[in-house]
Amino acid sequence: METTSRAVAQAPAGEGGQPAARRTVDGYLPAPFPWYGLDEAFTGPRWPMQVGASADGSVEHGSLGHGDEPSVRNEFVSGSPDEPKERFAVVVTVAANPVRQLADGTGRLEATTVSSAAWLAGVGLLSFTWPMQMDHTLRDDWLEQQTETAWVLADDLSGPDWSTLSLPVDGVPAPFHYRESEFGWVLAGTTDQGVHLGAYGRGMSAYGLGFAVVKDITAYA
Repeated sequence: METTSRAVAQAPAGEGGQPAARRTVDGYLPAPFPWYGLDEAFTGPRWPMQVGASADGSVEHGSLGHGDEPSVRNEFVSGSPDEPKERFAVVVTVAANPVRQLADGTGRLEATTVSSAAWLAGVGLLSFTWPMQMDHTLRDDWLEQQTETAWVLADDLSGPDWSTLSLPVDGVPAPFHYRESEFGWVLAGTTDQGVHLGAYGRGMSAYGLGFAVVKDITAYA
C-alpha cells in the first residue's frame, strides 16, 4: 500500500476555507471491486473525492464523501474556535488483495488489510485538519508527524486506542475498530464483498451510520 497510501496523504485539499476541487466519478469506474458509501438512511449530499492506484495502474482504493464538503481551515486565522465545523463522513473502500507481483515483474505489492483501511481513513481525516494556533509554515511538519502516528495506530487495532463498534454493512451488523480524537473519528472493518472499509468524519456521529454497496456511482457526481 506504500504507493497508493502516500498518494492519498498528499491529496490536494482546499486552502483558506475553500472546498477541494470537485472530482468526477470516471476514476471509480475501472475498479474490479464494489464501492461502498453510507446506506439509504443518509439523505444528505454525496460527492466523489479521489481514487488511488497501485504502481501498475490498477485501482486499489477510493473515498466517497457525505454531508458538507470539508475544507482545510486554520481556525486561529479564520475565526473563533467555537465556529461551527463542517458535518461530514467519508467512506474509504480498499480492495482486499494478497501480496502479489507487479505486472512487469519489477517488484511486488503489499497485501491490503483492515489496517490499510484504518490508516487511509486516519490520514484522510488529517488532510482536513489544521490545529488552532498553528502557523501555515509548520503544518507540513505536523502532518508528516501525525501521518506516521496514524500508521502506528492502524498497525495495532487491538491496542488500547481502539474500541469496537457494531454497524450495519449491507443490512447485516458487522464489527468495526473505532477511535476518536480531537480532530474527529476514524473506524475500520471488513466485508464479505472482497473489500475492507474505512471511514472518518467530524460533526456527524459514527454510531448511527450504516454502509452499503453503491449501486450507481454516478449518484455521487
